[in-house]
Amino acid sequence: MAALTNFVAFVVLALSLFLAVQARNRHRPSLDYEDRNEEDGPNYLIGVGRGDVTGPAAEVNMMGYANPSQQSSGIHFRQFSRAFIVMDPQNTTRTVFVSVDCAMISQILKIEVVKKLKPLFGNAYNESNVCLSSIHTHSGPAGFLQYVLFDVTSLGFVRESFDALVDGIVASIQRAHDNVVPGDIYLNQGELQDANINRSPTAYLNNPEAERAKYDGNTDKNMVVLKFVDQHGAGMGMISWFAVHCTSMNFTNGLISGDNKGYASLLFEADMNTDSLAGQGSFVAAFAQSNEGDVSPNTRGPHCQDTGLPCDLETSTCNGKSELCVSPGPGVDMIDSTRIIGEKQYSKAKELYNADMQVELSGPVQFALQFVDMSDVTVHFNSSYSAKTCKPAMGYSFAAGTTDGPGSFDFTQGDTDGNPFWNLIRNIIKRPSAEEEACHAPKPILLPTGEMTFPYAWQPDIVDIQLLRWGQLVVAAVPGEFSTMSGRRLRDTVQRAVLSKGLPDDTEVVIAGLSNTYADYITTYEEYQVQRYEGASTIYGPHTLAAFQQLYSQLAQDMVMEEAIDVGPSPPNLLSRQLSFLPPVVMDTTPLFRHFGEVIDDAGSTYHTGETVSVRFHSAHPRNNLQLDGTFLTVERKKDDGTFEVVHNDASWDTMFKWKRTNPVLGYSEATVTWTISPDTPSGTYRIRHFGHSKNLLGEITPFVGSSRQFTVSA
Repeated sequence: MAALTNFVAFVVLALSLFLAVQARNRHRPSLDYEDRNEEDGPNYLIGVGRGDVTGPAAEVNMMGYANPSQQSSGIHFRQFSRAFIVMDPQNTTRTVFVSVDCAMISQILKIEVVKKLKPLFGNAYNESNVCLSSIHTHSGPAGFLQYVLFDVTSLGFVRESFDALVDGIVASIQRAHDNVVPGDIYLNQGELQDANINRSPTAYLNNPEAERAKYDGNTDKNMVVLKFVDQHGAGMGMISWFAVHCTSMNFTNGLISGDNKGYASLLFEADMNTDSLAGQGSFVAAFAQSNEGDVSPNTRGPHCQDTGLPCDLETSTCNGKSELCVSPGPGVDMIDSTRIIGEKQYSKAKELYNADMQVELSGPVQFALQFVDMSDVTVHFNSSYSAKTCKPAMGYSFAAGTTDGPGSFDFTQGDTDGNPFWNLIRNIIKRPSAEEEACHAPKPILLPTGEMTFPYAWQPDIVDIQLLRWGQLVVAAVPGEFSTMSGRRLRDTVQRAVLSKGLPDDTEVVIAGLSNTYADYITTYEEYQVQRYEGASTIYGPHTLAAFQQLYSQLAQDMVMEEAIDVGPSPPNLLSRQLSFLPPVVMDTTPLFRHFGEVIDDAGSTYHTGETVSVRFHSAHPRNNLQLDGTFLTVERKKDDGTFEVVHNDASWDTMFKWKRTNPVLGYSEATVTWTISPDTPSGTYRIRHFGHSKNLLGEITPFVGSSRQFTVSA
């Protein structure tokens, strides 16, 4: 009997130990990195990489505000693609998450990136395990989407914009692939205050009161940070997800910029890559986008530009006009506002990155992707009630714009009635079918894009839905701009789905916005009824969010259980059908007896920190050579041996490259390079140089360089 008792006790003890080990693996506790047992070995194979995606810096419409007069005219700082590869060392399952400094990811962009990865890496990277997500800057060149609506103001497809993005994204993935090493990932999160506001608060208030009561405010303040370290604990990279529009730079800006998130990346990378120029160095920091659909960085709120009084809350108008209702940022101007919101995100991310207590990610690497025809999804609410999504259509309030960038004419937000005059104009273009009008109600349809096929499709029917899993973190990559409450509902839906299939209770879900395809906005059903800008731009009708929740829930369950997934209908590849009406560069010339790169207005002889140096050159069109992985300018400091070293390039926050035509007929142009001298600049002798390429009438491209005089800087 005693022997039996001892045997039973042994079995119970062994079983308890086994269950304890399993529980530890499923619920890895928060821990200080220094306390980690290195004998456990790294949990993942990870790699990071960066690529230059800066498009044409002159005379190309900028993407985001849909303002034809907003043309690129230089560079404040360059735009980059930042790639993060995560592999499971047990079975080499791999994923790659890429955050791109652009307005959105176009479907054709991802198709072409995956196509270019194939000859480089075989089947290692494909449409299912590659996720491309944009930060949604409104200060980058347009013309890289394959659907008509998005290329109207850019005069069609712009090949230079498209190629710069494709090549830079591929380069970032290739660099990440080439430096994959054993490492670990740590997760931390915390709240960032005073960096965003809701720009459609009346729509948010239409959500159920009980649901709103679960949250502290009408925007998400939570920032999620991932810390990537190698097997020795050395930092490799960082991803931050925080919901805020990149509209600190407004629709009057012509300088290419990563806006507030791009600037936050520059700050973090400069902090970690101490001896590198901007946009260079091994450490990669991405400030990725989340559910920012109704979230603005312009924290002073909407005011009338003529009176200074608050705008009408319901319609965002001033005396009935949308154009006068604008929400200013926290700074003295748009550049200062970009700095403030960027610094806030950087500071919070750095705090979370450096915190002692973080969650160590462990467990499988998984991914799942499905293509869905969102124009024809049946949503099952219960056993007796269902509804359907609609063909794409844009509502009247879409044309009203937002308080970040108002529209024109007499369009206003909150319009559920339409207008006889604009109905007449619309009907000349395309009258919506009765079926479409009923499906989209209460949205009055301004553009029935799903029924418009000339010269090709105006908006997508087929979109990607995608999930990535790294241990206790699930990334929901969404093909558009989810409002605050839409994102909350989707996060809850995905979390319930993965927990129901056995994932640990501490599993976190993060929304990666504007990923893989752009299908405009996604509001809740209740927000849709108000028909603010975001609701009018919810293109698949009032049940769009419910459809996405249903689809992501099933995809999440299938991913966790490793079920076979029907990839669905392939999206169209319209690259060969793209039309472009943007005039090419014909030729560049200079005034008689002048040469390219010659200085027109030179630098002064002496400057102090805090002052701005400005040099103006005879130049040529920046579209002749985009200088990818290069620069249009340098600031150089003289060394003791008489040679010069580069201390700033055109990826730097402190410099600006501004270009303008001075004689369109003869091809004259000028470039102005400015450098605002930061307080920590060492005293010494400096010079500014400008790099460009000229094009003659025969189409020959020739490089040139110009240089300022030497000047001194003192503290």
